[in-house]
Amino acid sequence: MQCVLLASAEALDEAAEHAVSGGVTALFAVLLLAMIIALALEEKIHAKKSVIVGVFAGVCLILATAFQLLPLGGVTLPNGHEIEMPVYIPAIDWGVITIILGASLFVEVTSRSGVFTWMAISLTKKSGGDPWKLLLAYGILTVLFSAMLNNVTAMIIIGSLTGVSLSKLGRTDLLLGFLVVEGLLTNVGGLLTLISSVPNIIVGNVAGIGFVDFFLVAAPYVVVATAVTLWMGRRRFEIRGLENDEERSAAAALVAGFDENESITSVKFFWFSIASLLLFVVFLAGQSKIPVLEDLGMGFVALAFAGIVLLAYKHEVDKFYSAVDWDLLAFFAALFVVINTMEHAQVLALIGSGLELLIGTGENLGTGLLLVASALASSVTDNIPLAAMLAKILGSHEPAYASSTPYWWSVIFGANLGGNITPIGSASTVVAMTIIHKYKLPLSFVGFVKVAVPFAAVQIVIAVVYVVGLTWAGFLGGV
Repeated sequence: MQCVLLASAEALDEAAEHAVSGGVTALFAVLLLAMIIALALEEKIHAKKSVIVGVFAGVCLILATAFQLLPLGGVTLPNGHEIEMPVYIPAIDWGVITIILGASLFVEVTSRSGVFTWMAISLTKKSGGDPWKLLLAYGILTVLFSAMLNNVTAMIIIGSLTGVSLSKLGRTDLLLGFLVVEGLLTNVGGLLTLISSVPNIIVGNVAGIGFVDFFLVAAPYVVVATAVTLWMGRRRFEIRGLENDEERSAAAALVAGFDENESITSVKFFWFSIASLLLFVVFLAGQSKIPVLEDLGMGFVALAFAGIVLLAYKHEVDKFYSAVDWDLLAFFAALFVVINTMEHAQVLALIGSGLELLIGTGENLGTGLLLVASALASSVTDNIPLAAMLAKILGSHEPAYASSTPYWWSVIFGANLGGNITPIGSASTVVAMTIIHKYKLPLSFVGFVKVAVPFAAVQIVIAVVYVVGLTWAGFLGGV
């Protein structure tokens, strides 16, 4: 994760050294806006999101090269050896790509053992067939998985469990609501600990925020935001509980007939999958503290475990490869290229300059405005370079800010919660939309925004009140 921070900082330094005219920055800002509009009209123009973003990536690369914005030529490795590499290759965050690929393959293979069906049916039986209790259970699991693992893996696993549970209950009419709420909660869960998301690590490292201090500040908000999001999801999607003895008896009779062992074809492979899943969670949660894995990253862990479980089907791995959502991977790769060109074209710097002005409006007002502005900015661009840029801006102020300064927390909360405003605001919301489309549920880009904005607005308002309140009470005062 330190490599991510260093890479982001170096990219920002290079961008600052290279003078870019205002007209060029404006041109790329228009391209970014055009891409967002095109994604919003995805269904009307009858094109996959990977194709849309791929076209914009190509245009951005051509223009960026023509305007001499990109560092072209060889790449020097740590050992001094120089290799030729197209500039758009290192622009892609391969950590995210490998996590999605590895986690998807891992879930696809282990699901063959019946482990996810077993977990889903067991949880469904525990809920007594009550949809509201089931939403509570999956919502809390989503937050915990997002905090311990990462948003993408959490969404892939919880999305799989949800589909099984609601299908068994015959309540697929609630599937859209469950998946949307779970997608929104992944970004709330990403706030829980210092290592739950990359923006947390970037800002926390620059600000000098410790793991325990981070948790103590973030945890109360996460609890409140999770409860409010679940309550809003219940009302918005009409996910009601069982209201009388007749409904409860009927549901109890239904779940009593469920057999969690029905999908287990091999007891040996089932327990192998259970062990693999537990180790997968342990290694992902402790990856940053394990020698060697700390450097190789979560993506390597995901791919390694995918390779381990694939050994059980070593003669038919092509079936699992065909189940991978290559459109999703291509979309992310192209999106990272677009964001990288925006960074070199100073579009992100322009956003950062605007946010920097908010700091001068006073501690309380500036804290709230910076949080909202950070959220809006991260809803349309990658929150990783945005967080790195804002951390650099805050860190350059004199006198230096202490780790308790509310501006750091404004960036942390804004960068995470902004991912809930649009379906491209975070990797987990993109995955949530992909699962939604996999089940052929009716939700477009614009439809997601209409549904998600009220949730995101409430989450952001609560965050502003919380951070400003802590500041006013003296818990997050500056030095």
